[in-house]
Amino acid sequence: MRLRQGLCVLGLAGGLLGAGCEKPEPPTVPMDVPAVTPPTNTVPREGTAAATPPVHRVLAVDAGLQPAPGSATAPPGSAVTDAGSSPLAADSAWTTDVVEKKRGEPPSITLRSVRTGTHPGYDRTVFEFEGPRLPGYHLAYVKTPVQECGSGNDVTPPGKAALEVRFTLAQAHTDEGQATVAQRTFKPALPSVLELTRLCDFEGEVTWVLGTTRRAPFRVLELREPTRLVLDVQH
Repeated sequence: MRLRQGLCVLGLAGGLLGAGCEKPEPPTVPMDVPAVTPPTNTVPREGTAAATPPVHRVLAVDAGLQPAPGSATAPPGSAVTDAGSSPLAADSAWTTDVVEKKRGEPPSITLRSVRTGTHPGYDRTVFEFEGPRLPGYHLAYVKTPVQECGSGNDVTPPGKAALEVRFTLAQAHTDEGQATVAQRTFKPALPSVLELTRLCDFEGEVTWVLGTTRRAPFRVLELREPTRLVLDVQH
């Protein structure tokens, strides 16, 4: 009897000791926890992308019109495409003769900018105007020296020929008298077009002269949106 009671006591003590040595399991994480919403305007990154910063690319928004690379003050070799625009009229024939279109509807149309650039086979000069209309124009090779309309001073452009571009009715200044094209002379030093000089901005006439390496064939294009007269001179 005493032996049986002793065995029971030992069994009870062993059970209590075993229960005291058990280590409770950690609480489990439920699988239905909602994911944290990423900030807006972000792209999820996974794998190797998580360790690599994103690369930002600058894309050309308007590849058809690129005034900055081919501006008159840009380094030689840049290009002014001025493509992809709706033509008002176009004379794509190359010539060395006079090209003229008469228009005389007032008021005078304001010249906004002048820019140049080079392309395979020709140099391009772009005259951009305000509004939907182009003024009348007259383009021709002229003898040098040429004269400034206000002072009468002689101007001898560099090169072996001078291509004069005259606009009527036009102006290159605001109503307050501020010039819309600040520089009177540009020196792009392109393969054909060496220099551009403004000769006149007076009484509805704006005249520029291009010093060219030779009496090269040229062509004239009219473009809109924005309104431009494009002059190409062959190399």
